[in-house]
Amino acid sequence: MAKTGSTILASGSASAAKFFVAALTFTAAYVGLSAYGTADSTPTPTLTPTASLTAQELPVVATAAQRSEPAAEAGRIAIGTQTTGPNCLKTFLARSLIVNPEPNETVSYNWRLARWNPGTNTWKTYLVDYSGFAGDEHSAEWAYAISANPGWYRVELKAEGRRTVKSDRFQVSC
Repeated sequence: MAKTGSTILASGSASAAKFFVAALTFTAAYVGLSAYGTADSTPTPTLTPTASLTAQELPVVATAAQRSEPAAEAGRIAIGTQTTGPNCLKTFLARSLIVNPEPNETVSYNWRLARWNPGTNTWKTYLVDYSGFAGDEHSAEWAYAISANPGWYRVELKAEGRRTVKSDRFQVSC
């Protein structure tokens, strides 16, 4: 009888060991898949400069000419370039003047950045932004960025109850 009890104990230990190894294998596979999904979604690291850095003193308030801001004008959209960064990142500034014929009412408006699609010969929406104001007039401006997507673009401004104003097209290249 002692021999049967030890055989059951030995086979039970083997089953427990097999179960333990299977649990470790499953856990390792789960952690590996989780790490794969997380690694796939992390942003690419930025390159650090190896040259020595120098500081440049800039004024606290820059004039419009220093920032290359376009002038705001009713019925027209002016586009200016603010900065150019790494990986073909370009930041632009669009400005226009919206006149409110009823100053006691709120005016909603939206900006739309459209990109030319040569395959369909149409302008496709690339970015949008919504805003509004109350008062006589508003100097509306919109800063937007285009990264690593060369092509032809234009900016459109649509104020509530008014016609859409479109900028001249401009080309972005790397």
